[in-house]
Amino acid sequence: METKHTTLIIGATTNPNRYAYLALESLVKRNYPVVGVGLKEAEINGVKIHKDKKVFSDIDTVTLYLSAKNQIGFYDYLLQLNPRRVIFNPGTQNPELENLLAKNDIKVVHACTLVMLKTGQYKS
Repeated sequence: METKHTTLIIGATTNPNRYAYLALESLVKRNYPVVGVGLKEAEINGVKIHKDKKVFSDIDTVTLYLSAKNQIGFYDYLLQLNPRRVIFNPGTQNPELENLLAKNDIKVVHACTLVMLKTGQYKS
């Protein structure tokens, strides 16, 4: 059985019409450990969304659902988490952050988390 490492959703939300919410549901359905950071404290399907930038020790993948300008406050946080990869979902591309991650040996992925999950390409 393959090991599934924790995914952090940055931009997590309780709004079921948002892609971040659908990604959280899809990850949970596929039994991936998942946590979130969003604008407000909440819980969805047993997944805690933190308002603060909680430092997790076991993040494999970060999937971004924030525009480039809203990512600026997360640069140091992402480096501190040191994930294996960061997924830039459509609309989140940010060359400045992508270069910073690459310089720190963090894999940059331009893809849609939902599509990756549906097509079996997500594997941690």
